[in-house]
Amino acid sequence: MVFAKIVETEKELRDAFFVREEVFVKEQGVPLPLEKDEYDKDATHFVAYNGEEPIAAGRVRIVDGNIAKVDRVCVLPDFRRKQIGVLMMAHLEKYAKGHQLAKVKLNAQTHAIPFYEKQNYIITSPEFLDSGIPYRAMEKEF
Repeated sequence: MVFAKIVETEKELRDAFFVREEVFVKEQGVPLPLEKDEYDKDATHFVAYNGEEPIAAGRVRIVDGNIAKVDRVCVLPDFRRKQIGVLMMAHLEKYAKGHQLAKVKLNAQTHAIPFYEKQNYIITSPEFLDSGIPYRAMEKEF
């Protein structure tokens, strides 16, 4: 059974960090000191499980008073193209809506732009590099 949830325990946080490290550090080559950053302590983290196995992660922060900043959304390779990313985004957005936030912003790796466009996000920036990976800023208003 696949489900996503807000991280509530140290184990769940370790599980979310495990998924992030597998995807961003091991798969994409992002240095660990850049992947784990100063925003982790203030973010609300989410993790998805397939039974007991962590398979996806993401986090959300409230910025500028009424904007949600979503980042570090990732899914393990074996679980991609199975709607796990859609599930994660639904939970992140539900959290934002529950806090009466006006919009969600994120930085999408360029290969993931079609995924976010299907979730009704629009591109708001030219391409830029972060850790050598091309991104575009995107946002969605509620």
